[in-house]
Amino acid sequence: MIISSKLIKSVLINLVIVACTITASFAQPNTMVSHSENSQLIRDLSGVKWTMKMMLPGEGVKMGLPKLPPEDIETLVWNYAKVPGDVYTDLWKAGAIEDPYFGRNSVKAQWVQQYEWWYAHQFHVSEPVGDKVVKIVFEGVDYACDVWLNGHYLGRHEGAFSGFSFDVTKYLRISKKRLESTNMLMIKLDPPPRVNALVAGKKTPWFGDYWRDLVPFGIFRPVKMISSGKVRFEDVYANTKINKNGSADVKLELTVENTDTETKTMNFIATLEGKNFTSNIKKVKFSSIVKPGVHKIDYTVHLEKPKLWWPWDMGKPNLYKARISLKEGKMNQDFKEITFGIREVTSKWNPGFVKNVDVSFPRSTYINGKFHFIRSACWGGPPDIFTGRTSIDEYKKLIQLAKDANMNNIRIFGWHPPEIPEFYQYCDEMGITVWQDIIPLGTGNIPDKEEKLAEIFNEGVRVIKERRNHPSLIMMEGGEEMLLRTRDAQFGRAFLERLGDSLQTYVNLPYVPDSPLTCEVSKEAGFKPKEAVHALRYFYDMGTFLHEDWLQTLEYPIVPEFAITSVPSVESLKKFIPKDELWPPGLSWGHHWADLVRLRMQNWDVFGDEKIGSLEEFVNASQDTQGIIFQNGIEYFRRQKPNLSGIALCHFITYWPDMKWGIVDNYQVPKRSYNFVKKAYQPLLINLGFKKRRWSKNEPFTGELWVVNDLFEDYKGCKATITFKNEKGMELDSQIFSIGTVKANSAKKFKDISANVMNNVDTRVFVELQLTDTSGKMVSSNDYFFLIGDQKEAAKKFNQMRDKRRVLESEYGYGNYYRFYDDIVGEQGKSYQSGTQIPRARGYRE
Repeated sequence: MIISSKLIKSVLINLVIVACTITASFAQPNTMVSHSENSQLIRDLSGVKWTMKMMLPGEGVKMGLPKLPPEDIETLVWNYAKVPGDVYTDLWKAGAIEDPYFGRNSVKAQWVQQYEWWYAHQFHVSEPVGDKVVKIVFEGVDYACDVWLNGHYLGRHEGAFSGFSFDVTKYLRISKKRLESTNMLMIKLDPPPRVNALVAGKKTPWFGDYWRDLVPFGIFRPVKMISSGKVRFEDVYANTKINKNGSADVKLELTVENTDTETKTMNFIATLEGKNFTSNIKKVKFSSIVKPGVHKIDYTVHLEKPKLWWPWDMGKPNLYKARISLKEGKMNQDFKEITFGIREVTSKWNPGFVKNVDVSFPRSTYINGKFHFIRSACWGGPPDIFTGRTSIDEYKKLIQLAKDANMNNIRIFGWHPPEIPEFYQYCDEMGITVWQDIIPLGTGNIPDKEEKLAEIFNEGVRVIKERRNHPSLIMMEGGEEMLLRTRDAQFGRAFLERLGDSLQTYVNLPYVPDSPLTCEVSKEAGFKPKEAVHALRYFYDMGTFLHEDWLQTLEYPIVPEFAITSVPSVESLKKFIPKDELWPPGLSWGHHWADLVRLRMQNWDVFGDEKIGSLEEFVNASQDTQGIIFQNGIEYFRRQKPNLSGIALCHFITYWPDMKWGIVDNYQVPKRSYNFVKKAYQPLLINLGFKKRRWSKNEPFTGELWVVNDLFEDYKGCKATITFKNEKGMELDSQIFSIGTVKANSAKKFKDISANVMNNVDTRVFVELQLTDTSGKMVSSNDYFFLIGDQKEAAKKFNQMRDKRRVLESEYGYGNYYRFYDDIVGEQGKSYQSGTQIPRARGYRE
């Protein structure tokens, strides 16, 4: 695809103006000096010493807030605030609003988004800056803001994901005296946008069936004051290439700004060494003439025997650090340290699908030449939609939980934002790959003006430039369900392809324009019928298929979303559902997106029982149901390897306390379903293929014994054991098979299974599988249960439940949770006439 010269010019102009962020990994609370004679200083202005004030839109400037004397104490009586953070969390902590996560309090907080919010921070500067350039750097403000320092207007920025900076050298108040050294930084946050289509790709969508109508906004990433020489780094990228002989080239792509009016000869000193492994230090020196302005300088460092970065199940996630000093004579003008990995990402066409007939894109990912089968979940984050409630420690814990669940990938999809640097850092360190919609485009409607499109492309470029040194980032997508809602299919496709061209100018990674690409609009745009599938129909069209019947209709090269819902634990529920609404479910359940009909139906599908006898029974059953459907689906998809190359569950976490997709709740507590996923995502997995879950007492159980191996090692002399038990744990039958070698990177059926055990159970039969290697060590285990019943009759009953559900939704709509409560809608002779009433969901037992 070709980008217009006008667009290229726009992208370059915006990059020169805005791309001034500094890598966060070296930020310290006060100052930092590195690489011996370095003159760079970083002062982190983040913390709890900020204050905030509400004003009517436009009134703050009229009332003179930017002109507050810097040494004045007026802001002392404003509400206290924290940066990074968000407006709602600051107000909640100040007592101005009730916890928006609890009950239906989010409705009460909607007034917040009607106002502009002023954030102020006082700080002292006592040391002269000399011949330095001092910038205040904002790593992320959501969404639009104006900035003043000591009454001087610095400028305006729009866009949640792109950092920006201002040169404040001439505006700083510097003195050894306390009052004269006081500086006042003032930021005005606009009321947040209300129409997502107008800010698509530049702000996280705030709608969808897992959030309510509060638009998040705030200073959500750190604010820093950074001083350097007059020649400084804007960006450093380690662009790596693996050569055929096993060596590697690291091309240091340095974006340098000369803020002076004179051309300068600059010396560069770079060192490369292992960060999480021991290595010799590689040191290089080179010089370049740097004219005033922004320039790109490349220098290639050759490594004869590099240590490659691998996902954890394919090798070690080896990381390098590069330190670069920028010198004029003997004095360092600037310094930069980055962490990177040496790895090569390519894609290949999936076998079983015809290029340009079934599919338009290769969807198999290869890392350093080896097939990387993706065992993933959509992130579902950030950990809190109100980012002020999130800590860095939570990121590390959650990513470790993903790895512990045998995931080798996390997908950030287009309803959620690109993540903070620490997210990618932990993925780098733990060997978790990242599959990402670079900017959130979870909408079908975008601006049609060229200058507005250029802003979206520029935002995407800034996002990828900040994250491209992370070896964990391996796959880029442009949109998420965008074409599901696009009015003009061809316009939508052209936009997504132009976005891909913009991104791939800055990083050599595979790109696909949208997901799932199999909807009606996608086909109208020219995409093929088997591109990918969002495995969501079971939920949204609940009752049409028993889940195992539905799974057998799905054969695609990749599954970017596979979604089933559940309810958090009783302990977690008590943190966000009022006590008097816990059971039977009150209105707060519906507000937090509990689909109180589908949850019962899911339970019935898996257990043959809606499991509504008590709160504990219902909660546990919903989690087990989610886990069992995920397990059966994951295993069904993995048996299609290599035709199918990846699975992403929807979701891993949840960004507020809801009752929807996550397998880890908002309090970082894994649900029971987490363990089912952990089991199904074993890299080496013994598993059972089956056509149905309900069996007559008069028929033998039949199935297939499979082993899937995502590891790159053979397992020789293997034996498989299958054991059948009744409800009391009594063994009914046991069979042992010598299956020989389980080959590396394989999926194979080894045996057909048959057992006459159904006539010896009343309601369920339990099946346990074990795989042992040549030494007798168990290397994989698995288990299932099956029901006594009639599969066809169960499917018929499920259809009848669906028909009742559809009638209810046709009358009230899917998103309207009032439909679950007779008191609210006036059904069954009930009505809601007093605040003392506590409406209860129909169909649930006291």
